[in-house]
Amino acid sequence: MFVHVFLDFFLICKLFTYSSTRIIESKLFEGFALSIIFKFRTPWRAVAAMFLLNGALFGVWASRIPAISTQHDLTPGALGMLLLCMAIGALVSFPIAGFASDKFGSATITRKLAIIYAASLILLSLTPVAWALAIALFIFGAFHGAMDVSMNAWAAEIERVGKRPMMSSLHAMFSVGAGLGAASGSAAAALDLEITVHFISVSIALTIITLSMAYIPWESIRKAGMPSTPIFSLPSGSLLAVGFIAFCASLGEGGMADWGAIFIVTVASVSEAKAALGYVVFSSVMVAMRLIGDHIVARTGPVIAARVGGVTAAIGSLVAIFINTFPMILVGFALMGFGYAVIMPIVFTRAANDEFTPPGVAIASVSTLGYGGILLGPPLIGFVADSTSIKTAFLILSVLAFLITLLAGFLTKPPSNR
Repeated sequence: MFVHVFLDFFLICKLFTYSSTRIIESKLFEGFALSIIFKFRTPWRAVAAMFLLNGALFGVWASRIPAISTQHDLTPGALGMLLLCMAIGALVSFPIAGFASDKFGSATITRKLAIIYAASLILLSLTPVAWALAIALFIFGAFHGAMDVSMNAWAAEIERVGKRPMMSSLHAMFSVGAGLGAASGSAAAALDLEITVHFISVSIALTIITLSMAYIPWESIRKAGMPSTPIFSLPSGSLLAVGFIAFCASLGEGGMADWGAIFIVTVASVSEAKAALGYVVFSSVMVAMRLIGDHIVARTGPVIAARVGGVTAAIGSLVAIFINTFPMILVGFALMGFGYAVIMPIVFTRAANDEFTPPGVAIASVSTLGYGGILLGPPLIGFVADSTSIKTAFLILSVLAFLITLLAGFLTKPPSNR
């Protein structure tokens, strides 16, 4: 049974890749409506479309987790293990995607991964049993992570050519895409739409629309000829400090996503419905800040922007910890969203411009540490909260946010020989 499912998936993937590419190159796109779209294609919009797609596909999946969990009769523990498979897939893919981006060009790799990543979402809806879902989630996580690395490498290229910060606004587009994907899941659930129908229709529609913007005449500089760098590598030297900044920021973002509502319920004694507003405030402020983050970085420079961000996030966490009224906790969460917003975009820009490591490999290495923060953060906070209190556990975020401020000097753009 499962063999047939996988054969169906690979057939869909092949047909999807062939038909999407052919449609994009077809004379059908020479019509008036699409010529207008092509007229407005720019490098920023091309990469923004890829960030939007990456976030939207992830949001679609996340929005249907309850339905998929019910379909497979998963316990919370079993669901947690399945989500771990997805995370492992992403970690495995990071270095491979970085190497491939350097060798074949980040723009080319990003566009190809976009098609396969969309097809891997369809695979999630075709799995008949839980162990098959585990494999499908590993594949989905791998292509999600691989595209994350390659599109950030492409984003760094357009920054260098444009000679101005663009990474923050592009990361905002990921969040916008995730919101749109989640909204489609909410609508599909309300309409009682089957998961397979939802995933197939959204994947195909989103891929065709976004790729129509992403196919621009862009030739990535290939870095395979640089001094030999192993495919699987962790950052070293100053890049290690940059990776640790990514770790601190990602742990903070992951902790807020998984523990923010529980913190509010425990500390402020409010309902779960009200507590959910905490993450809404945090993420909304973060998106808003990322939309203007490029202008901030351009005016202040990456070091000052990161230091202000780290201090603001730390102050926000302290406000939430020590002033335990619901409104002030929301203020603290808003300050944390403000503070964390520009950190990861600055990290990726700095990594892509490292003087010793090719861009794809550098981004992959700091992504590994960053993702490590996302994986380690929630269980670490849970362990400390269980041993002491949730307020003590949140002090971890305060300390790490201050560490971002102390290490921000390593985010100075190094001299480049490229």
